[in-house]
Amino acid sequence: MKPLVCSVALVFASFADAQGLQSPDGTLQVKVAPGPAGSIHYSISRSGVPVIQSSTLGLEFAGLNLSKKLSLGAASPITSVAERYTMATGKRRVIDYAANEQTFTVHNARGQAMDVVFRVSNDGVAFRYELGQVPSSAGKMLQESTSFAFAPSTRAWLQPMQVAQTGWMNTNPAYEEHYRMDIAVGTPSPLAAGWVFPALFKAGETWVALTEAGMDGSFHASRLQAASKGGIYRIGTPMAAEVAPGGALLAQAATGLRTPWRVLAIGSLATIMDSTLGTDLAAPAIAFDTAKVLPGHAAWSWGLLKDDATVYGVQKDFIDYAADMRWNYVLVDADWDRKIGYEKIAELASYAAAKDVGLFLWYNSSGSWNKTEYTPKGKLLTHAQREHEFSRLAAMGIKGIKVDFFAGDGQSMIAYYLGILNDAARHGLLVNFHGATLPRGWARTYPNLMTAEAVKGLEFTTFEQRDQDAMPAHAAMLPFARNLFDPMDFTPMVFGDVPNIRRATRNGFELALPVLFLSGVQNFAEIPAGMASVPAYVKTFLQELPRSWDDSRFIDGVPGKYLMLARKAGERWYVAGINAQVTAQTFTVDLSFLEGKHGALITDGAGERAFSQQEISAGKAVITIKPHGGFVAIFK
Repeated sequence: MKPLVCSVALVFASFADAQGLQSPDGTLQVKVAPGPAGSIHYSISRSGVPVIQSSTLGLEFAGLNLSKKLSLGAASPITSVAERYTMATGKRRVIDYAANEQTFTVHNARGQAMDVVFRVSNDGVAFRYELGQVPSSAGKMLQESTSFAFAPSTRAWLQPMQVAQTGWMNTNPAYEEHYRMDIAVGTPSPLAAGWVFPALFKAGETWVALTEAGMDGSFHASRLQAASKGGIYRIGTPMAAEVAPGGALLAQAATGLRTPWRVLAIGSLATIMDSTLGTDLAAPAIAFDTAKVLPGHAAWSWGLLKDDATVYGVQKDFIDYAADMRWNYVLVDADWDRKIGYEKIAELASYAAAKDVGLFLWYNSSGSWNKTEYTPKGKLLTHAQREHEFSRLAAMGIKGIKVDFFAGDGQSMIAYYLGILNDAARHGLLVNFHGATLPRGWARTYPNLMTAEAVKGLEFTTFEQRDQDAMPAHAAMLPFARNLFDPMDFTPMVFGDVPNIRRATRNGFELALPVLFLSGVQNFAEIPAGMASVPAYVKTFLQELPRSWDDSRFIDGVPGKYLMLARKAGERWYVAGINAQVTAQTFTVDLSFLEGKHGALITDGAGERAFSQQEISAGKAVITIKPHGGFVAIFK
């Protein structure tokens, strides 16, 4: 049988070479060709219609230029890639990835070589650079020439990248801005640092989501540059301050260096929303005790009660609250070491364990790179420090850590993130990053990474009314970009009052968010007093809400306006929707894939804080969502 398989593979490769590099279903096509002045360009089409116009490739280091005066050598044969992997968090548990791969070798005038590896799947294109033998003088990276050229009619949904060393206590960048939605390509970023990943575009009938994946700590994290004249977006680099003290900002040239994958999910909006390319292109999982990979829900006092609640008595009450809600965790936030102390935290951990609840503890990641004073601070900076601290936490029975206030995206800072993840994994600890970078597929590589903030989350809506007022559209944008591939700790859901703030959303909207937002640990902002105000059927829904999903399906939506998704856990499907618009919207929803199941719908009642419950049928369902309202439906 083996010779037959080889023969089939050779026939396939020969046929694919004749057709050029394209997706397995033939829908996406990639061309790589010489460009002006010795540049190398690529372009992407969908069903023959250009999506990414001729765009540049290349890298430049201090002593090695692989972006100009290049020649394109012979391309490798096209080979097929097929992987199956599992995820504890995300859109689906078991994921199959299939793509066609081809390597293009380029040489500069000195004969120095670099490979550009392209992969094309049915839902997108990815490519990365791989260095061959490099001279010792190659040095640090100066710039990347990668660009993404869109037609002038293309529209964009983009989040500005925060400028380093700005914001509260110099804690930016933290990916905490509102999106600029449905803007013309070429619109410059209002912030000099550029635009963050993922970046969403609509070119005619085709949607494109740009991001990167596969960061192993040897490379910095990237973004799009602020200027994009003519609709040409270029890869940008971190700002000078985005480093660990004394650490490197940009990658260093080295023989065999691989950049992260530049990832473009491409297709209909449904194709983009159902895509898993952000983890498909990430490295396989490290060794970690699967029994300790426990996604879940958490009670959290700080969201509404802030600093004064981080005391022993309140945290004990929240453990009781979590137990009553059948939630897995309690997150004890900043200054627990000063206000509660290690010995009393150990007591709380023991008390929680008796109620089948685990504790997450907050840490300040920072050394000298910002002005924050919250503690514990500076205890995770080195491997030796982490070994000491994580051993202590594991002995206390602590389940996870929330680490806050990182400096940005420089290579040394990315290595710091991975140092924390690897050391935490050795001690069986789960991780939540805050004030942090986009995870870029790390949830696949590090099963102990449950979630990361990297979003203008609920906490901002408790500070200023303007952020609360922007909440409906912001929440309706996030699953299309920030939460598209990576877990997101937005800390959703408030049914009661927000101190000194007038809530902008109805309760149905809030109830839908834990289904719409993907997070390995969903840290709920609602406190016991607010939960006590909801009907019994809402409380039951939250007690039984799955901790992870087996499958997901996009139903309908427009970024920033409305969204409906379905997620599967076991034999049940959960359908959720939100309306960010100021008028009620009626939708005819195709739920025929749920035929034979009985549904119960929870949505908004007569008042802004009221709920209602009713039966819902599979097939063609008519659902009206109130302004800034939402719904959830459970099909059994």
